[in-house]
Amino acid sequence: MTTKSAAAAAQATVHGYPRQGRNRELKKAIEGYWKGRVSADALRATAADLRRSNRQQLADAGITEVPTGDFSYYDHVLDTSVMVGAIPERHREAVAADALDGYFAMARGTQDVAPLEMTKWFDTNYHYLVPELGPDTVFTADSAKQVAELKEALAEGRTARPVLVGPVTYLLLAKPAPGVDADFEPITLLDRLLPVYAEVLADLRAAGAEWVQIDEPALVQDRTPAELDAAARAYRELGGAADRPKLLVASYFDRLGDALQVLAAAPVDGLALDFTDSAAANLDALAAVGGLPGKRLVAGVVNGRNIWINDYQKSLATLGTLLGLADRVDVAASSSLLHVPLDASPETDIDPEVRRWLAFARQKAAEIATLARGLSEGTEAIADELAANRADLASRAGSALTHDPAVRARTAAITEADGRRSQPYARRTVAQRAHLGLPVLPTTTIGSFPQTDELRVARADLRAGRIDAAGYDERIENEIREVIAFQEKTGIDVLVHGEPERNDMVQYFAEQLDGYLATQHGWVQSYGTRYVRPPVLAGDISRPTPMTVRWTTYAQAQTAKPVKGMLTGPVTMLAWSFVRDDQPLGETARQVALALRDEVNDLEAAGTSVIQVDEPALRETLPLRAEDHAAYLDWATESFRLSTSGVRPDTQIHTHMCYAEFGDIVQAIDDLDADVISLEATRSHMQVAGELAEHGYPREAGPGVWDIHSPRVPSAEEAAKLLRTGLEAIPAERLWVNPDCGLKTRGWTETRASLENLVAAARTVRSELTADNG
Repeated sequence: MTTKSAAAAAQATVHGYPRQGRNRELKKAIEGYWKGRVSADALRATAADLRRSNRQQLADAGITEVPTGDFSYYDHVLDTSVMVGAIPERHREAVAADALDGYFAMARGTQDVAPLEMTKWFDTNYHYLVPELGPDTVFTADSAKQVAELKEALAEGRTARPVLVGPVTYLLLAKPAPGVDADFEPITLLDRLLPVYAEVLADLRAAGAEWVQIDEPALVQDRTPAELDAAARAYRELGGAADRPKLLVASYFDRLGDALQVLAAAPVDGLALDFTDSAAANLDALAAVGGLPGKRLVAGVVNGRNIWINDYQKSLATLGTLLGLADRVDVAASSSLLHVPLDASPETDIDPEVRRWLAFARQKAAEIATLARGLSEGTEAIADELAANRADLASRAGSALTHDPAVRARTAAITEADGRRSQPYARRTVAQRAHLGLPVLPTTTIGSFPQTDELRVARADLRAGRIDAAGYDERIENEIREVIAFQEKTGIDVLVHGEPERNDMVQYFAEQLDGYLATQHGWVQSYGTRYVRPPVLAGDISRPTPMTVRWTTYAQAQTAKPVKGMLTGPVTMLAWSFVRDDQPLGETARQVALALRDEVNDLEAAGTSVIQVDEPALRETLPLRAEDHAAYLDWATESFRLSTSGVRPDTQIHTHMCYAEFGDIVQAIDDLDADVISLEATRSHMQVAGELAEHGYPREAGPGVWDIHSPRVPSAEEAAKLLRTGLEAIPAERLWVNPDCGLKTRGWTETRASLENLVAAARTVRSELTADNG
C-alpha cells in the first residue's frame, strides 16, 4: 500500500487537451473566418475562451499542473515552424502581410501558392504539416504565442507548464524543401536550431515558466547512432543553458529503447514517459539504467489514445514501482488527450452499462487526479473509487457484447485459401479489361462527393423527425442522380455514387455492424478543422444485413458506365475507431474482414464490377518499432485479402491510401493483391510513383493529381504535368487518373472545375501517347 509520506508531492498533469470545445466552437469560428463571416478579433476571442475553458475543466477535474501552448488554430507542428521562423519562401510575403492569413495559407494553400505537405503524426489519425527545410534555412525565434498563452494561465493563478515540439523531433519530421536535393537531411540543421530553442526557453522563463515540456516522440522510433548522438547533443546544450526553466523531456506512443539512456544521462530536470501498452517496457528499461536519481518522472499510466477506463489497481502498482526510480513521481496520461473526445457524459444514447466503461478527456483527467491522490495519500484515500473501478472493469469483462460464440467460431474456421483470389493478377487483369472496356489512363474519383448543407440538413431532419425515411431516401436519390449525371457529362470513366448517405467512412459502417458503438458528441481532430467521431469497437463484430448494396445498385441503374462499390477496409475500421484492448488486434481485424467479405460478395452478386475497399490507415497503424512490423503487416494484409478474395476474376478490386509515407510499406501494398490502388501524391510531387516503380509493383496505380485538402483548383496543365511525371515510373496501361482523396470536404464549385481539368489533363496526355506511338 502506498503511504502518504512516500509520494506526498505527486502532481496530476496532462500533456495536452482537446482544442475544439464542447460544440466544436473552434471549427465553426475558423471556417467562419475563412468565409468572411467572423472577424480576426472574434476568432481570437473564441480561441481565448476555449483555452480558458480547458484550463478550468482540468482544474475542476483535479489537474494541478496545466499545459499551455498545446492549443492551435490548425496544427502544433505548423505552430513550431512559426516559432522557429521556418516559413517557406513562397509563403513569406503572405505571412509578412498578415500573420493569421499567412498561417492558414501555409496550411491550406491558395489558388496561386501550394500548401505544406500533410501527413500522419506517428501512428495516429492526426495529420501534421510537414516542415520544409534546406541548407539555406535561417531560423529565428518567435515566442509570442507560447509566452502569451503561458501568461493567460499564470494570470488565473494556475501552475502552468508550456509544451513545445522538441528540436530533434521537429527536424526528423521535416523534409527537404522543393528544389532542395532529396538527399538533404534536416537533422544536420540541429546546431543552427538549438540557439533558437534556447532563446524561446529564456523568453518563457522570463515570462514566469518554472517548467517547460519538450516533446520528443520521434525518439520512440528506431534511431541511428548519429540521431541518438544528435539528441544527446541537443539536451547537453539546452540543459546546460544558464537562463532556462526546468526541462521536462517527454516521449510517448511507444518504448524509448536506446534513447532512454541518452535522455536519462542528459542534464535535464525530468522525463515524461509512457507506461501503457507497448510502452510498458519503459518500466524495466528505466530500472536497467538506474532510474532517474535527482530528477522528476511524469508517469503516463492513463492511456491518452483510447477511451476505456483505467485499471486503477494496475496503474497504482506501476506507480508504486516507479517511486523507487526517481526523485519525484507525478501522474499523467501517456500522451496528449488531443487524440480522444472531450467528454463522455453527454453520450446518453449509449447503454449506461457500456458508458461506465468509457473515459474521454474529462474523465481521464479525473482518473489521473484520483491516481495522484492514491499515490500521495495512500489507497485508503481512494477506497470508494477503487471499488467502483473494479465493478466497472468486471462489468465489461463479463458482458455478452464482448463474446459472440458464432463470430468466434467463424473466425476460428478461416483457412489460408480464404485469403487468396482464385486467379493471379496477370490472368485477372485480362478478364477485367475485357469486361470493363476502359481507355488508357482511365479517370475516376476516390468515392465521396461534396457533403452539401442540404445533405446535412436532410440527416438532421430525419433524426429530428421532420421528415420520414421515405422523404430522406428521396433526397438521397436526387443527389445520386445529380452526381452520376455530372460525372457522365464531365467524361469520367469509372463513376461513384458520391456517398451522400454517409456521415463518415468508418462511422457509417460501424453504425450497421453489431459490436460497434457510435457516439453523438465524440469529436476528435483529424486535421485543421476536420473532426471525426471515431466509433467504439466494443464487442465481437458481425454484419446483420447488407450495408451499401441498395445505393450502389441504384446508382448503377442510372448509367451504363461502371459504378464502384465503396467500402472501408478492416485495418482502417480499426485504426479510425477506438479499438477494444481485451483481445489481439489481429483477431478483431479478422472479425471485421469477414463482415466486409459478406458485403463485397453481395455487391458483386448485385452486378457491381468494380469494388473499392479503402485502407488509408495501413501505413498509419504500422508500429513505430521495426521489430514489430512483420507481425502487424501479416494480419493487416491478411485481413484485407480475406475481405476481397471471394469475388470472380473479372471483378476489379481497388484500394485507396492517403497522407502517409508509402515507401515504408510498398511490399505490404503489393501483398494486398488489389488490382488497382489510388494514392495521395500531389503534395509530395508524385514521390510514391517512383517508390512503386523501384519496388517493381506489378499492378495498376493511380497517384493523385489533385490535392483535395486545399481549396485551390489545379489547372489542366498542372494535372497533366503530374501525369507525365507519373508516366516516368508507371506504364500507361497501368496508370489511373484520380484526385488524392475523397471530395467530401470540398465545395461543388471547386469540385466541378477541378474534375473537368483532371479529365482534360487525361485526354491531353492520352493524345500525346497516341502521337508518340504513331
